[in-house]
Amino acid sequence: MSDFTSAIDQIELVHQGKKDAQELTIEALARIDAIDRNGYQLNSILALSFDALENSEKINPALPLAGIPVVIKDNVEAIGLPASAGSLALRDYPVKQDSTIARRLRMAGANIIGATNLSEWANIRSPESTSGWSALGGLTANPWKHPHSAGGSSSGSGAAIAAGLVALAVGSETDGSIVCPASLNGCVGIKPTVGSIPRDGMVPISSSQDSPGPMARTVADTALLLEVMMSARGFVSASNADFSPTIGFVKSWTTNHDGTNALLMDAVSKLSAAGLTIVEIDAPAPDDSVGLDEFHVLLHELHDDLGEYLSQRCGSSLSSLADVVAFNRTHSDSELQYFGQEYFDLALELGGRGDEYLAKRKRNVDWASGMLGKAFTGVDVLIGATYAPAWLSNLGGSDDHSGASWITTAPSITGEPVGCLPMGITEGLPVGLGIVAPAYEEEVLVASMARIEKVLDIGILQPSFIR
Repeated sequence: MSDFTSAIDQIELVHQGKKDAQELTIEALARIDAIDRNGYQLNSILALSFDALENSEKINPALPLAGIPVVIKDNVEAIGLPASAGSLALRDYPVKQDSTIARRLRMAGANIIGATNLSEWANIRSPESTSGWSALGGLTANPWKHPHSAGGSSSGSGAAIAAGLVALAVGSETDGSIVCPASLNGCVGIKPTVGSIPRDGMVPISSSQDSPGPMARTVADTALLLEVMMSARGFVSASNADFSPTIGFVKSWTTNHDGTNALLMDAVSKLSAAGLTIVEIDAPAPDDSVGLDEFHVLLHELHDDLGEYLSQRCGSSLSSLADVVAFNRTHSDSELQYFGQEYFDLALELGGRGDEYLAKRKRNVDWASGMLGKAFTGVDVLIGATYAPAWLSNLGGSDDHSGASWITTAPSITGEPVGCLPMGITEGLPVGLGIVAPAYEEEVLVASMARIEKVLDIGILQPSFIR
């Protein structure tokens, strides 16, 4: 039932008159019904657009995306979808206008057929939160092994792409939220330079680190969606360019999992054998103070940024983080049944941007820019492992973060672009290779990812759907 045809091939079929947008939409909706809602019960789609089929009949097939179905993470506003961040608190505040992202998608001929499930509030509510669970959407499964995590917080986007429900999905990342589900589900994702895609109409955590980004099954498809989201050109061409990047292999970007690390070393060997220059880079892992500073910076910004968003969308009835905390307590049977809201409470205690925030942010940026500045000397991109294979989901028992490398830490703090593509299979589950480029060097990132994809020659991974 799954369809692993690339977006670029689907568009070509439409242009050749062999398919049309209505057929593609009907087929995608049927897959969602058969695999997501029933059958395997992937549960990656939180809501469907009520007029998805009607819209498919109106889209000009000559547009760049030719009416193909696209899904977006449910923290991005699109008319007809909840943009709930997975929370019941936003359920009664319907979206009044498209975000810039949704508007650009529609102008390019995308048919936005649904919103994907996510880790509620993008995983910033509790240390015990479970990636892929939201009060509104339930728990997203992994398409390879049902009991395992789909990662977070763009859980549904990664799972829907990997399962062959649709070819293109929008995710978002603050630190790892595109890279993680891309790695755990076995697909491709890019978090572009922070600020390169407008974030209006997106439920925020952090203005300094949030970024929407594309997810797909190939680098070329991801580049296509990135062009639309950034309103830019050149990324698809970059994915087809004959580019030989000089690659910095950051030796400390490894995991605690032997099988993942073996695939990483095998990938490095293959890239070297293909004639690419590999430079080994020594970069010590950050101490705990870096992570604590980053975490507190996010909470300071969440306090202010979420309050501003809520007041604009919901008015006085839900206008602050404190209002969300109160809502959750009132609706504890549904919102707090598996884990609490300790991070929200801490954000209220820390407060918004002030001298303490500024000091933490400066320490973070000084460390991250210094580390990356040295690492990028003489190389085009940096690579490393991302995550060990998907852990078992444990509602109320938190995620197993022990298998994560620290590849996304510095780029998240400084806003550099990060990509992830499949590196191989270990223990029956996919793991990803991470690629980091300097800020605003998305063409270099895409061209490098495409070359790595070609050398590794894994192809499109098709999940096992093991119950």
